[in-house]
This record gives sequence, C-alpha cells and structure tokens, in this order.
Amino acid sequence: MVDCCSVPGLVPLESAMAQLFEMVKSQQQEQTVNLEDALGRILAQDQISTLDIPPKDNSAMDGFALKFSQGATGQKLNMVAKVFAGHPLTQIINNGECVRIMTGGQIPEGCDAVIMQENTSAEANIITINQTVQLGENIRSQGEDIKAGQSVLKAGRRLTSADIGLLASLGKQQICVYKKITAALISTGDELKKPGQELAAGQFYESNAFTVSAVLKRLDVEVIDFGIVPDDLAQLTDVFTQADQQADVVITSGGVSVGEADYTKIVLEKLGKIDFWKLAIKPGKPFAFGHLPNSYFFGLPGNPVSAMVTLHQLAVPLLRKIAGETAKLPLRLNAVTTQKIRKRPGRTDFQRGVYEVDATGQLKVSLNGAQGSGILSSMSGANCYIILQQERATVEVGEQVTIEPFDELLC
Repeated sequence: MVDCCSVPGLVPLESAMAQLFEMVKSQQQEQTVNLEDALGRILAQDQISTLDIPPKDNSAMDGFALKFSQGATGQKLNMVAKVFAGHPLTQIINNGECVRIMTGGQIPEGCDAVIMQENTSAEANIITINQTVQLGENIRSQGEDIKAGQSVLKAGRRLTSADIGLLASLGKQQICVYKKITAALISTGDELKKPGQELAAGQFYESNAFTVSAVLKRLDVEVIDFGIVPDDLAQLTDVFTQADQQADVVITSGGVSVGEADYTKIVLEKLGKIDFWKLAIKPGKPFAFGHLPNSYFFGLPGNPVSAMVTLHQLAVPLLRKIAGETAKLPLRLNAVTTQKIRKRPGRTDFQRGVYEVDATGQLKVSLNGAQGSGILSSMSGANCYIILQQERATVEVGEQVTIEPFDELLC
C-alpha cells in the first residue's frame, strides 16, 4: 500500500475510494430469517419465482366479463353468473352471455374483456353495453407482473418495504440473508464526557459516538459502544483487543492526524496494520484505515462534521461492501446556487446545503449557515451536500453546482 502521508500533496477522494474498496472483502456468513424480519437485510441468494404473478387472468375492475366480439355499444347480454375473487367459475361463457365479476376475480373461459359497471345499465339479468369494449380491456394477464422462472431480486440487495411484499406474493416465508456485521465504537480522550455528566474546565461532551452510532443503526449494523477510554496505554490496549475480538469493524474518531493521539497510534500499530491518509476532501482530511487481527479499522477525524462526512462518504460504502451489499452510486443532481460560495482549489468540498424547487421548476440550493468542521448544526439543518470538485474555485450566484440529497442514513 502507498504510504499516503509520505506523498507530497493530498490523495484525491476517487483514488482513495478505489484503493480502499480493493482492501475490503464481503463477508459470506448466511442465515435464514422469517420474511417479517427481513426488512433492511441483505439478500444472500438470488430470488427466483416458481409461479406466475398473477397466476391466472383476472379482473382489474368491478364489472362484467364478456366476449370482446359481443361488446359493441347497445349490445344486450344475459348475465348468467357472478364471479368473486378466490371463487373461479367453471362454466364456459357463450355468445349472448356475460358474468358479473369483482376485482381480482378469475376471468371465465370464453371471456376476453371486462367492461366497468359504470359503462353498463341493467334491468334484472339483462345487461346493456353503453360503451364499446376493447379486446383485453380491464384484464390483468397471467404472468404480466412476474413469470415463473424469472429472477426477481438479486443477491446483495438490501430489502425494501416493497421487496418484502413482492417476496410475500411469491409465497416466500423465510429468506436467506447475510448475517449482520458488528461495529465497535471507541471514544478516546481525557477531555471527553458523556451527556448528563458534569463538565470540568477544558472538557466537552462527546457527540461523535452518538452520530456514528445513529448512522450505523440506520445501516442495520449491530453496534457495541465501548464508551470513553482515557489516554492510558494499558486501558487502550485492553479495549482495542476486546473490540477486535467482538466486532467485524472497529471505529474511532479523533487522533488520526499525524502527530496526534500517540497512545492510540501505538496501540493500533502494535495490534495491526494501520495506514494514515491525508485526503483531498473538506471537511475531513485526516482518515485512518487498516486491519486488526480479526477486524477492519476506521479512524475518523475528531471534528463532528468531519467525522460525519468521512463516515458517510468513505466508511459507509466500505461497510456496505463488507456486509455483502451490492455497491450503488449515490443520487447526484445539478442545481443553481442562490449565493456566492467561497472555495480554494485543491480539495473536494462537501458543503452542507438546503435545496428546493422554485416556482419555475428550477432546482436551487443555498448554504446552510456557517460551514466550519466543528459546526454540527450545519449538518442537522441541511438536506444535501453541495459538492464542489477538487479543482473548482469560488462559485458565483447563479452558477450550476452538483448536489447530493441526504439519504435515509442522514435524514
């Protein structure tokens, strides 16, 4: 691996991600879960349908099933039966006949169209057609949604609410998924306190573990929080050893810039192989990645916005791969900025913005307040990143920029 800290300049984000993706492998541990517990889980096997959906031609409307050739305006037909969903009719429908049919009812043999009841009039069992019928009108054809033998969902897909319903329609009661991965969170520093504790001079409340944990839980990662560990070599060694034994991934924040957090670096270098990166992104230049004996290690910057941006843009895609999920690109759109945005070339900026569509349909975006790496409110009040490419300079009002709407992990 390239020692990024010895290379002049900074590593571009795209180059870093390409290298990092090569360094992690997808876990292959499978387990079977009930369908009702499968939401958000990652499929371990392709899902192949064993049946047609719908299984037979059925009515999309309440109305009358008839022969298309008998459906001219003014035609009178004798209603000979009624068909309800789940109760198919066995008799054949002849010329001059129709059947009353409800939504979902199976189309009887001899019928090839359904006219809505609103387009008919009835007197006893005599039905008059008031609007000419089209062939196949209001019929859901057998297999028009899914055909037997069709690959419906691919392994590596994170199951959505719609996917759960789709699998239920195929009769799936249990699903084979990848086992959830586990992440250990470690906060280090004598200056940190948990919310609710009293602060002494020079101390402040730890927030990164809470934001990181919240994102990981949205990602369906099991979280083990080891809490705040003081700057003590023996205690740090013990905690990192425990974390490595219990988790697939160990995550810390702070202490990943050159010259910082000597104890943490000593422990990491003693237990595993860690590389410290200087990335050409803002916020979030310092980032550490490596291997402990049994787990991967991610070292996020200490500033809260830097920690969130590097977690979301760097660690999350890697965690998805480790968990077995198929990679997909984030949604990015073009928008017009409503204000001047200052920037120096050299790093890719992930500024926090608010986008909206104006009365003309134009997508516009503005900054969400001050953009310092310690101003967490800039993330909380935003709904997107404004992504300014590495070599781009200051953006003037009315210029086009790239935005990335916040996904479900940040909203």
